[in-house]
Amino acid sequence: MSKKSLLLAVLACLPLALHAHANDRYQSRPPVMVSPDLQASWVLQLGGVPAQTRSSAMPQRQRQVVPAGRQRVVVQPQQVLRQQSVQQQRRVVQQRRVLFPQQQQPAAQQVAMRPDKPVRTQIDPQFLPQMVQYQTEQKPGTIVIDTRERFLYLVMADGMAKRYGVGVGKPGFEWAGTHKVTSKREWPDWRPPQEMIAREAAKGHFLPAHMPGGPENPLGARALYLGSTLYRIHGTNAPWSIGNGVSSGCIRMRNEDVTDLYERVKVGTKVIVI
Repeated sequence: MSKKSLLLAVLACLPLALHAHANDRYQSRPPVMVSPDLQASWVLQLGGVPAQTRSSAMPQRQRQVVPAGRQRVVVQPQQVLRQQSVQQQRRVVQQRRVLFPQQQQPAAQQVAMRPDKPVRTQIDPQFLPQMVQYQTEQKPGTIVIDTRERFLYLVMADGMAKRYGVGVGKPGFEWAGTHKVTSKREWPDWRPPQEMIAREAAKGHFLPAHMPGGPENPLGARALYLGSTLYRIHGTNAPWSIGNGVSSGCIRMRNEDVTDLYERVKVGTKVIVI
C-alpha cells in the first residue's frame, strides 16, 4: 500500500473516533438545576423557557422543553408560590399607601364611643322607663331631672310620674337650673363647640366640625333644646352609657325613651335640673 493510500485510510477513520470520544465525554453529564425564580434575568437568557412562563410563575414541578444536547429540570415548589403571592400583596398595600395617603389619617372619634371606655350591651333595669309615685309641687307636664340619681321625671297627675334613666354630665360638667324647651328636632345634626373640639383633640379624640343626623350621631333620634344654652335632652348612639356621668352637660336618653318623651312634651315645657 502506498503512503498516499495509507493516509487516506487514517483520515477516513478519524471522525468516527472523535465522535465516539465525544459521546463518552458527555454521556455522564449531570443535569443542570435552575433556580425556582424564573423571572431572574440570567434564567431568561438560558433560552428554552416558553414566553407564557416569563410573565407568571410555572406550575409545581413542570418540566420545560430544552434544546437538544441539554438536560434541564425546573422545579417550582409550592412554598415559593406562596412567598411570591405574599410579596405581591405587600407591593399592592404599599402602592395603595402611596396613592391614597388620606386613608391613613386618624378617623374622627365620637365622644360616646371611645375605645378606652368599657362597652356594655345591657342597661341596668332600674334605668328602664316605668311609672312611679312622685310627690312634687310641680304641675303635670313638668320635667324634673335628678342628676345625682340619674333619673328624669315627667310629672303626671295624682302624684305619679313617668321615670326614665338618663346619662348626665361627667365630673366637672355638672350643672343645675330651670329652663324651658325652646325647640324640638328629629334626628338632629351635631356641631360640637370649638371648646369641645379643642378639649378632645388634646386627649387624642378627634371630633368632626359637623355630623349630619343619623344612627351614628351622638345626639341620637330626638333632641329637646333647653333655653338659650347649649344643653339638650337628646338620644344617643351609646345606650350603654345611660345611668352614668359621661356627657359634657347634656342629658342623654336611650333613643326609644327620648322619642317617647318627645311625643309627650311641647315647646315651652318647664325643665328643672337639680
